[in-house]
This record gives sequence, structure tokens and C-alpha cells, in this order.
Amino acid sequence: MGPRTGLLRFSLLALALTFAMPTSAVAGGRPTRKDVQMVAPALDKYTQDRLLGEVWKRPDLSPRDRSVVTVAALIGRNQTIMLSDHLKLALDHGVKPAEVSEIITHLALYSGWANATAAIALAQPE
Repeated sequence: MGPRTGLLRFSLLALALTFAMPTSAVAGGRPTRKDVQMVAPALDKYTQDRLLGEVWKRPDLSPRDRSVVTVAALIGRNQTIMLSDHLKLALDHGVKPAEVSEIITHLALYSGWANATAAIALAQPE
């Protein structure tokens, strides 16, 4: 299995998990880590070990740059369930609110106005 096939399977599993969750178990439309552990413990292990443990700690991109790429990918794919957390993480990693604004505006031309508008709703300052 190549890296693209693995990523596709991971994405499909995450999508299926989101729809399989009873709404009572989902906080704000997003499964909690406890929800994931109960329904798909292997997915939680992959998330903790591979994604957060290996991918996010690779030295060739800074956490800030990884956040920019991740936010852009989530906006481009209109993945709003994960976007809110990643916008907060991006700010924690040093991405400025003006840069988030520019990312959203730039992506509107590449991924569509609807995706950019959905991101605006989540990027509001608290």
C-alpha cells in the first residue's frame, strides 16, 4: 500500500467515524478523543503515534508551517469539524490572525467561496 492509498484509507475511516458517532457523544459536532477511543481505538493509536508523534514532529517543517499547510488543506476540503481546533493550534504556533485572513481569502479563489465562507465562521475571534 502506497502513502496515498494509506492516506485515503485514513481519511475515509475518519469520515466514516464522524458519521457513525451518535450526536449525543459528539461535543460541538466533533468526536472527543474518548469517543474515538471507544469506537475506533486503532484510529486513536494512529492519531497519537503516527500523526501527532511522528508526522507533526518531523524536523523539515516547523510546527507553524505544518499548521499553515493543515489549515489550508482543511479549508480547501471544507473539513470544518477539524478546522476549529487547527485554527487555534495555528495561532498557538505563531500564525497571525491577519495571515489566517489571507489564507482564507487566497483559498477562496482556489477552493471556492463556500469553503472560504465556512472557514470565516470558524475563524472569528473569541
